Amino acid sequence: MPDLDIDHLRGWIGRTRVVEDLVTPRLVAEYRATLAPNLAPVGEGEGEAPLALHWCLAPETPAADTLGPDGHAAKGGFLPPVPLPRRMWAGGEVETLAPLRLGDRVIRRETVADVAVKEGRTGTLCFVTVRHEYETPRGLAIRERQDIVYREASRPGDPPAAAPPAAPALPGADLAWSVAATPVLLFRYSAMTFNGHRFHYDFPYATQVEGYAGLVVHGPMQASLLLNLAASLLGRPPARFRYRGVSPMIAGQTFTVAGRREGGGVSGFTADAAGRRCMEAESLQVENSEAES
Repeated sequence: MPDLDIDHLRGWIGRTRVVEDLVTPRLVAEYRATLAPNLAPVGEGEGEAPLALHWCLAPETPAADTLGPDGHAAKGGFLPPVPLPRRMWAGGEVETLAPLRLGDRVIRRETVADVAVKEGRTGTLCFVTVRHEYETPRGLAIRERQDIVYREASRPGDPPAAAPPAAPALPGADLAWSVAATPVLLFRYSAMTFNGHRFHYDFPYATQVEGYAGLVVHGPMQASLLLNLAASLLGRPPARFRYRGVSPMIAGQTFTVAGRREGGGVSGFTADAAGRRCMEAESLQVENSEAES
C-alpha cells in the first residue's frame, strides 16, 4: 500500500475556491456540435442553455509548466496531494434548481467536502469529494457533488483495465442512443473543457503508462448524455441526477446510452459495444422538497 498520510490529506477538507465564467454563444455552439443530436430539448426561445453545459464552464487553466505527468494540474493546490497517479471521475450527484441561460455570468463555489481511503480489487483507492454551487444573476441554479478517485499506478504484466463481464440489458428501455466514440469526439470534448488528461488523446500514454486498452471516454461526457436522455424521457430536467462510474469506456467503438422510466424517474446506463456497463445513473423527477424526504 502506498504511504498515504490520511490525516494530512484530510487537512484539505473545507478548502474553497470561487471561479466564474460566461455562457457564451460559442460555447453553446461547440457543445451542440459535439453532442447533438443526443441532447434534450430546452426552452431555446427563453435562451436556455443545453443540459450539463455546467461541466464545461470555468475549467481549470494551469500554466503548461505546472502540469503533472498525466496532463492535469499538479496536485497540492485546491485538491489534496494524493500520492496515487491515476485519476478518474467516480460518480456524483446533480441537483437542478433552475436553467442556465445564454449570456449568464455563472459563479461556481467549490469546497473539498471529504477525503477517504479504501482498499479495492485493484489496490488502494483515495476518494476526494468536492461540492459545487453554481449561481447565476437569478440565484442558485445547480448544486453538485463530485467524487474523484485516485488509484495506484499500473504494474508491468497487469492486464489492460477493462469493463467487468456484460450485465443484463435494461429490460424494455424506453429510449436508447448510439454514440460513436471516435478520437474526434474525445478531442472536441477535451478542447471544450480544457481537459489535459492524456489518456483521452495520447494512445501510448493511455495504454503503456495508465494500462488501459485504448483511449478513455470522458466520464462527464457520459454523464452529460445520461442526464440529457433522462430529461428527454421525463420532458423536463430531473430534480436530481445521480451517476457512478462502473468501469472505463474505451474509445474506438459505438456505445449505447439507454434509459427506462421507473416510478418518478429514470434508470439508465452507458454500455460498450460488448454490452458491458460503464456508467449507471438514476434520475429523479420529484420536486426538491420531496427528494429530501
